[in-house]
Amino acid sequence: MKLTIGYLYGDLMNIYGDTGNIIALKKRAEWRGIEVEIKNISIGDKLKKGEVDIFFFGGGQDQAQELVSADLLKSGKGKLIKQEVERGMPLLAICGGYQLLGDYYRPHKGPKLPGISMFPAYTLASFDRMIGNIVIQSSAISYQLSDRKQKKSDDRRLTTDDFLVGFENHSGKTYLKKGANPLGLVSKGWGNNGKDKTEGCIYKNAIGCYMHGSLLPKNPKLADWLLKKALETKYGKEILLEPLDDTLELQAHGVAVKKFG
Repeated sequence: MKLTIGYLYGDLMNIYGDTGNIIALKKRAEWRGIEVEIKNISIGDKLKKGEVDIFFFGGGQDQAQELVSADLLKSGKGKLIKQEVERGMPLLAICGGYQLLGDYYRPHKGPKLPGISMFPAYTLASFDRMIGNIVIQSSAISYQLSDRKQKKSDDRRLTTDDFLVGFENHSGKTYLKKGANPLGLVSKGWGNNGKDKTEGCIYKNAIGCYMHGSLLPKNPKLADWLLKKALETKYGKEILLEPLDDTLELQAHGVAVKKFG
């Protein structure tokens, strides 16, 4: 099997170690014998339907977001990303990337930057710097496989007792619109806006959030969920990923939950 990861605007939107998420996806796939290609997609690059199997979109400053916002709309990339997500392709967007996949981001100065309206959310710049470790409880992502006859040991899911950990650093405040599904509820940290205790948004197999860190090395279950969805969408069948020895990853995750949760 082979997967192609589309790295959206990695030359402009890559702060706070976001590329670590690409590394985590690549290594966890390769350790299972899955070939991985990284396709960098930025301003001036073309994107075709079916060209990639999973998208990653990192964070960036306002100046970079202005350039990326314009390219998403004018180049047609934004429309194609929405179409791919609708058919089941997984996506992970962090911070600035998350903001530009909503309705819009309104900075302190200048006009608001239109997003692609994939996530039912909008973001407003603020003078509050929301920074620090973040822990959320998430029931949004299910690890339950579709085959009810499967062995019980394969029925793994995130429940409200499962946590995601990361590190946030943002001043934009994101507000979810009616009907939007948050990635989880904040146990420690600020989350979307520091007020309503929500963090991130999930639509189909697409996830947006403020969790840097990088997120995926600290949360191997989430990384495998993305890989599984990418493979199932590409090959049109149920995929059971070979288990990996995540002893160290889970120990680090547990320490973060205990210390900051």
